[in-house]
Amino acid sequence: MNMSLNTDTIAPHGGHLINRIATAKEKEEFLAQANFLPRLQLDERATSDLIMIAIGGFSPLKGFMTQADYESVVDDMRLANGLPWSVPITLSVSEEVAAPLQEGSWIRLDDSDGNFIGVLELNEKYRYNKVHEAVNVYRTDEDKHPGVKVVYEQGAINLAGPVWLLERESHPLFPAYQIDPAASRAMFREKGWKTVVGFQTRNPIHRAHEYIIKCALEIVDGLFLHPLVGATKSDDIPADVRMRCYEIMLENYFPQDRVILAINPSAMRYAGPREAIFHALIRKNYGCTHFIVGRDHAGVGDYYGTYDAQYIFDQFKPEELGIVPLKFEHAFYCTRTDQMATSKTSPSTKEERIHLSGTKVREMLRRGELPPPQFSRPKVAAELARAMQIES
Repeated sequence: MNMSLNTDTIAPHGGHLINRIATAKEKEEFLAQANFLPRLQLDERATSDLIMIAIGGFSPLKGFMTQADYESVVDDMRLANGLPWSVPITLSVSEEVAAPLQEGSWIRLDDSDGNFIGVLELNEKYRYNKVHEAVNVYRTDEDKHPGVKVVYEQGAINLAGPVWLLERESHPLFPAYQIDPAASRAMFREKGWKTVVGFQTRNPIHRAHEYIIKCALEIVDGLFLHPLVGATKSDDIPADVRMRCYEIMLENYFPQDRVILAINPSAMRYAGPREAIFHALIRKNYGCTHFIVGRDHAGVGDYYGTYDAQYIFDQFKPEELGIVPLKFEHAFYCTRTDQMATSKTSPSTKEERIHLSGTKVREMLRRGELPPPQFSRPKVAAELARAMQIES
């Protein structure tokens, strides 16, 4: 279904919202052929990519990338038609799996449990250079980097072509927060929001996050709090714990009529600057007009400079991306002024700054310590501590 561009906050990337969810008739046809189609089993990331394509989160993509799109994205951060796009969305298989698959045929896509969830129309299969992808997209060829590790471990052949998702099922853990792009756009219209800021997170919100979100909320109509619940690193805090923390934050510390909490089903790539662009374009598809880019966005380890994810936006003309990046310095608790601040607003010395990070909070909780209120809101800290005790 194409959204009306006149009433929405912002046009989806590429001009219209993609919908690759099979109609009842298409689903019936696919199911009738279920036992006759070659079968591929998708891992967690490929499954989330299929879903994101189908619901329009990855608009304008209609399927997994062709060689022309893939190479253009890896080399130039653009699709073959010139539209900005920073992260390859590919379906990789081994040579043995790829060999019998015929271009022009349909392929059944199963999830990791063997359930028939989608169909790929195979237009193309091609080889690609893993090291070249790693260096260009992740800025390193080290397999210690979690994104690079995934690339190195995946198959040598990419399968390309349009996809269909058989059915959009409710999220098993967070059905109430499963708000897809068509629905989020409708909600923004209903609320009369003309400007909406999106916030990406894979960690519970600490005080530094809260500060920059509220700064952004001063200049827009609404906040779209959009935590990622797809595949993340094993040491990231589990999605269900993070969601409870967001609920606590919204119930106690935010004006409820100005915030929508929804889950982002996509998987983390940990691609730093390129993923900041990717995350912004996803939120544009959900209807956000602005996007918060903080310190070391989507980073991991020491692979990226502190503000590289902000500088990369300068490589595109503002009208090409469409969504406005809101670039924030690293926030901290200033003991001199007794409030959250950044170096732009605080006269404090280094010793007067309490720096906050998800990593520090996790370390304290694992030691059985409750973070101080300058780190986390007490109710959030208590929830995290409870979850850590259950885990251990």
